[in-house]
Amino acid sequence: MTLVAGVDSSTQSCKVVVRDAGTGALVREGRASHPDGTEVDPAAWAAALQTALGEAGGLADVAAVAVGGQQHGMVCLDVDGAVVRPALLWNDTRSAQAATDLTAELGGGQAWADAVGLVPVASFTVTKLRWLAEHEPANAARTAAVCLPHDWLTWQLAGTPGLDALVTDRGDASGTGYWSPMTGEYRPDLLERAFGSTPVLPRVLGPAEQAGVVAGGGAVLGPGTGDNAAAALGINAEPGDVVVSIGTSGVVSTVSTTPSADPSGTVAGFADATGNFLPLAVTLNAARVLDATARLLGVDHDELSRLALSAPAGSGGLVLVPYLEGERTPDRPRSTGAVHGLTLSTAEPAYLARAAVEGLLCGLADGLEAIAALGNPVRRVFLVGGGARSEAVRRVAPAVLGVPVLVPPPGEYVADGAARQAAWVLAGGETPPVWPATSTETYEADPVPHVRERYAEVRDLTADRT
Repeated sequence: MTLVAGVDSSTQSCKVVVRDAGTGALVREGRASHPDGTEVDPAAWAAALQTALGEAGGLADVAAVAVGGQQHGMVCLDVDGAVVRPALLWNDTRSAQAATDLTAELGGGQAWADAVGLVPVASFTVTKLRWLAEHEPANAARTAAVCLPHDWLTWQLAGTPGLDALVTDRGDASGTGYWSPMTGEYRPDLLERAFGSTPVLPRVLGPAEQAGVVAGGGAVLGPGTGDNAAAALGINAEPGDVVVSIGTSGVVSTVSTTPSADPSGTVAGFADATGNFLPLAVTLNAARVLDATARLLGVDHDELSRLALSAPAGSGGLVLVPYLEGERTPDRPRSTGAVHGLTLSTAEPAYLARAAVEGLLCGLADGLEAIAALGNPVRRVFLVGGGARSEAVRRVAPAVLGVPVLVPPPGEYVADGAARQAAWVLAGGETPPVWPATSTETYEADPVPHVRERYAEVRDLTADRT
């Protein structure tokens, strides 16, 4: 049996799976937590990776490994390869003004969409580099190279062999704001505009191109990718498949054979990990909306789900706009959550629980609608992520999204996608190895358009704080 390993270095934790390269069968796994916060010393990721690898039995008998990681995080390195400052993560919104400024400087959303397939928001690396240049010029001056979390961890596994050995892939590079999925090239002019200089950037590898070997171990390193592209690979999403992932963030993505460019910025025209494209819409607020509501009501998640399903669709007019950490789609980084329609009759735990589930899903439905409007066919919708474990989410989702949803068994699909990529690097060829598909459960419900209509009525009443 040939073994491969996949890593998911996410916002909250590091997960490792070891699988049979031929069949995809799970052999062993491990995990470790990451610290909270929107800026993190990358050393914490390296420590968590080593802990998770140890729990998963190590890499001594593993032939190849690849890393899937949270996207957009800004990792700055000096000339010696040392980290300049804690990495700013995707959910750090301090660069919101930088995003506004950069959008205007280039001539608006259309110019950015044409250049790199996205419009700057605080999540993207290019805006974080502008923030660094403006607010921490000494750290900016020390920065000799910029990479992403998965790039840095791949480099760590290789033994940090020099800045010129940094590598990435097209899936993760497409979320920086200075690499174009349309041309497959970096845009150093946009990097210069944002940062005032052009530090070393990772070389962009092909989907199954070897990134090196693990230092001291000999396992082949895959190029790795961003978490959304890895999840699509892990679930074996094909063109026309939509993946709705409810984790720390909410992501609606679809595999497409053509690039996308949305001047409104609602849809980011990313690349995937196979040579195709992955237009997606992302909300900052997803599974933690359920966490917060359960905490507010003093119940666990099972009881939150039971309460939500006991209330009627539409929650009697009660709407929760779940911008608990600002929002990325729509771009309202300084907004807060809000509850509308609170009356004597809706002042009940069940109505608030239902409103939380519906509000979370309405934001994702807006993203699905925007992706479809760009000409992307919706063939199937997969529902994954920690939030998909909620019975209420599974049952309410088809009613709010307006389509049946397929729910695979709970799994580590980002790590699985990275493992599948590692197997691909070993096997070679034009397409990744075929692993048996997991069974899925189909959820269907009559559409409830009045829920989204009511949500739309109050969504725009939630303005940014000044």
